[in-house]
Amino acid sequence: MLRKITSVLLILSFIFVLTGCFTNIHRVGNGPQQGVKVEQRQWYVLWGLVPINQVDSQSMAGGATDYEIKTEFTFVDIVIGFFTGIITVQPRTVKVTK
Repeated sequence: MLRKITSVLLILSFIFVLTGCFTNIHRVGNGPQQGVKVEQRQWYVLWGLVPINQVDSQSMAGGATDYEIKTEFTFVDIVIGFFTGIITVQPRTVKVTK
């Protein structure tokens, strides 16, 4: 019983610790004002070292001076990475909220 509780606590601690590592939030100006969201997926090879495409957060903001950039691994990114990780391709989602 103690072993099972220890295992569950260890797994939960990994979930909480690793979640913070996969999300970065940057506020530009006063942060989002309109609530309009734009989302694109950034692709990397070699375990995230080399980007395949470029995601330009300024163009996603569309000239807005107050917005928020959120870069994260979503559940969809994790599922895609599970299947494409064998060939070292990893996705990351970039969201801009105006």
